[in-house]
Amino acid sequence: MLAFSWASRLAAPVVEGACPETCRCSRKTSPERSEVNCHKKGLRSFPTQLPPDTWVLKLGENSMVELQANALRAVPRVESLNLERNALRSIHPQAFAGARKLMLLNLFGNHINKLPPKGFQDLLNLRFLMLGQNQINSLRPDMFLGLRNLSDLDLPLNALTVLPAQVFRPLVALKVLDLGLNRIQSLSAKTFSGLKQLLFLNLDNNSLKSLPAGVFRALSSLEMLVLDNNLLSSLTSSSLEGLGQLQELYLRNNELDLLPPDLFQNTPKLIQLALSGNRLKTLQPNLFSQTPDLKKLHLHDNPWECDCNISPLVQWVGQTQVDLHPLESLRCAGPPKLRNQALNKIHTTKLQCQA
Repeated sequence: MLAFSWASRLAAPVVEGACPETCRCSRKTSPERSEVNCHKKGLRSFPTQLPPDTWVLKLGENSMVELQANALRAVPRVESLNLERNALRSIHPQAFAGARKLMLLNLFGNHINKLPPKGFQDLLNLRFLMLGQNQINSLRPDMFLGLRNLSDLDLPLNALTVLPAQVFRPLVALKVLDLGLNRIQSLSAKTFSGLKQLLFLNLDNNSLKSLPAGVFRALSSLEMLVLDNNLLSSLTSSSLEGLGQLQELYLRNNELDLLPPDLFQNTPKLIQLALSGNRLKTLQPNLFSQTPDLKKLHLHDNPWECDCNISPLVQWVGQTQVDLHPLESLRCAGPPKLRNQALNKIHTTKLQCQA
């Protein structure tokens, strides 16, 4: 992250100003500003004696359990705050009051189960918010009020089950949203309203069984969508509505057994598509005529039924310029006489259907 590269430029020890006794402080000149490194120092509470010109504050791997009101009042110029891998359970709604220059806030790996309403509203310049590996089980729009410049929101490895409508609406500048490794079972048709600048959305390793019609309609700038390792059994053309800029789509390890012929009519710029590890038995190759820029397609680990219905796909596999790596893993699951045969080695005259 940008803030950590800044910190590497600091070298000179602090001569003036307060520094917590167990921590290490160093100062950069032009302009004068201090880095305070209290990483893994056994702290049980937020330090109060800090250089007033602190701009980088490292408090990771300590034993703090709560953040009280006005925790950053003594360091109004702080731009990067790392609190990863503490034991934080609660955050006072005014904990970050006045920290208007903060750009990076790392709360990864704590025990937070609920975010305070309006708790980030003073963080008008925050760019990166890391909340992964906590116990957050619900989200509301008022939790993100004020974060109008947030670019990256990381929320993987939490306990989310539902994403309600409008939940991310305050995040008008968001580019990256990571919701992987939660327990999300459902989305609202308006879950992603307001995210017109979003480029990357990760929903892998959740429990999604279906996608509401138009659920991604607001994501007009999205370039990458990851839906691997869910429970999706069907898709419709409206599932991908609004994704006119999408370039990469990952649907690996779901339960898809049939894809409608117009599925990709809303994703003309698709370059990479992953459908491996599903339950597909056949595909109509004209499905990909809607994606003229397609370069990579992953179809392996599906139970291809090599009868007469798969003949168009077999012909297409032999002719296409699309990269189907690993091609040798495209194999028949049936009928018995063709089981484990590679699709690109089968002659279409062998593909028969029972009368």
